[in-house]
Amino acid sequence: MIGRRLPASSSFVLARAGRRGLRALQLDPARATAQPAATRKSHKTVPPRNPAAASGGHRVRPPRPLDNRGLHGCGDVTAFLTGESRRLAPKTVQRVATALRSLLRFWHLQGLTGGPLDRAVPKAANRRPGLPRPLEQGQVAALLASCDQQTAMGRRDLAMLTLLARLGLRAGEVAGLTLDDIDWRSGEISIAGKGGRRDRLPLPADAGQAIAAWLLHGRPARALDRSVFIRARAPRSGLTAGAVTQAVAAAAQRAGLGAIYAHRLRHSAATAMLAGGGSLAEIGQVLRHRRAQTTSAYTKVNIEALRTLARPWPGALS
Repeated sequence: MIGRRLPASSSFVLARAGRRGLRALQLDPARATAQPAATRKSHKTVPPRNPAAASGGHRVRPPRPLDNRGLHGCGDVTAFLTGESRRLAPKTVQRVATALRSLLRFWHLQGLTGGPLDRAVPKAANRRPGLPRPLEQGQVAALLASCDQQTAMGRRDLAMLTLLARLGLRAGEVAGLTLDDIDWRSGEISIAGKGGRRDRLPLPADAGQAIAAWLLHGRPARALDRSVFIRARAPRSGLTAGAVTQAVAAAAQRAGLGAIYAHRLRHSAATAMLAGGGSLAEIGQVLRHRRAQTTSAYTKVNIEALRTLARPWPGALS
């Protein structure tokens, strides 16, 4: 049956629901029409093509090859997807499940399976992970203290880390900061955020002092642009978001804190504001969240504050 021409109706199903699924399952269209053979029941293992994410997330791997010769019943379908869920990211498992359902419907239409096995494909959960564990105030202090203020680059890194820790800026926002964005008279800073949005925030005193120290005693006089934070080596242009993140990681290593990146400081700043009595609306304004739902995720971090909202159990001793 391999290589035979499909009927028009089958070709339509394959074109509409199968081809993307075949690519997701690493299955060639010719193999998708192969006659089942009960003598083979194995899935070849393919090595991962992409390395693990630098942030320590799920390993990004392609799914294992699949053909209808290895599927003999509902148990085989469930076992296949369960096995893939142990090695793929949750979102990837969802895509594989969707592709698998489409492929099994096509095989059933062609009479290549004994029944509608697509109904045996389990749903793949993709729950949003919790917020990264925020740093304690002592850890943030150690991170800042690791910057050598006797050197130009140490003063630069201290200024960047202070902005990240105090205002919860993103790495790209720190990298994109220009000399024209700082209003020294009013003590404000203009931030170019996502989607071309620009917001003005109050500049904390310690952050302003750290920036001033860098500008007066560190920033190259012959910088190629008006970026606040400049590369340590030529070309003396503005830093990238990746360079800001690497500066945070290097400081964390010096402080003995392990792997810490810029965005974790953003969560730490929000948690510190919440612990200090700040409202969710105020935190949302500082972090420049567009939706209140995004800020509400921080409520599950402060367990002690949530305890005050719980009503006593009826009949419990006061």
